[in-house]
Formats: sequence, structure tokens, C-alpha cells
Amino acid sequence: MQGAGALEKIRTDRLTVRRFTAADGDALHGYLSQPEAVRFEPYGVQTRLQCHELALDREGDEAFWAVCRAGDERLIGNLYLHRDDPRTYTLGYVFDPAQWGQGYATEAATALLDVCFRSWGAHRVIARCSPENTRSWRLLERLGMRREELPQLHDAYQYAVLEDEWSAGSVDRRVRRGLAGGPSR
Repeated sequence: MQGAGALEKIRTDRLTVRRFTAADGDALHGYLSQPEAVRFEPYGVQTRLQCHELALDREGDEAFWAVCRAGDERLIGNLYLHRDDPRTYTLGYVFDPAQWGQGYATEAATALLDVCFRSWGAHRVIARCSPENTRSWRLLERLGMRREELPQLHDAYQYAVLEDEWSAGSVDRRVRRGLAGGPSR
């Protein structure tokens, strides 16, 4: 990703969005071992060993971001932001069900998308989710993304937001105000 390798951490009022480390395996297992957390993911419940392997893999993968509570630095979820072509990215996320409903996913994704559009030169960010995953598509709509039409054979919703839409403030301003700390190295 353009500039992504240099960026190690993004801080908001309540969160730290940082690179994964090999030490994150147990914390990953804390939520990836829960059926509710992975219900709509392309993989099933993960074992402790699988989570330690994932932590190692993600440590070197610029697309994966660990989301931690700022106070105790506890890992509560992860974001995925993959560069598909020079100016298009795909967003994904999984959070600990115990943390759902507190605005953490919205806050973390907003912070990362701000960096993506403002620093990395993204033109478009897309995300896909199951039509049954109401929490996910509502999150995407809170982020200012709009649902796109897909051929009827697809069993997923696709959402997108363009650079000019993001810059114009289509995302909820209350969320943006929570981005106090901004990026750090």
C-alpha cells in the first residue's frame, strides 16, 4: 500500500489501530473462536493454534490491522484494508461480539479510511457483506458507503464510497470528531 508500510499506528479517543504482532494469537483466539463472530466469514471457528499462526501471518501483512481499546490496549477486533489496484481498496472487519454495539468498528474503520483517502491516495473503497448480516451493512452505511447494484446471482451486498464523497463528509461527523489522536509512527 502506498505509505501503509510506514504507518504503524492510528489513535482515536478510545482506540489504537495498529499492526499485528506475533503476540496477538491468544487475543485473536478470544473472538475468532466464537461462532457468532465468524458466522459470516469465509472461514469457521479458529483454534488457538490457528490463531497463533494467523497472528504470525498478519504481522507481516500490511492489509491487516489490530483494533485495541486505548485504555488497556486489549485487542477487540481487526480491520482488513487491501489494495486491489493502485487507487481501489477493499475493507473488511471482525470484532469480538462482547464489543458489538459500542461504536468501536465505526470508529476504527473511519480512522483507517481517513488515512486511506487522505494519505494513500485512494479513489474508491468497497466492502461486501451478506444481506443477512444487518450489523455489517448498517456499519457500512454509517461509514457513508452506498449499496451498489450487483447481478442477481451474487449472494452479497456490495458497498462503496468514493474519495470525493468521503472528503465531502458523507461519514457521520460525530464519528470524525472522535479521531483526536490521528496517525502516528
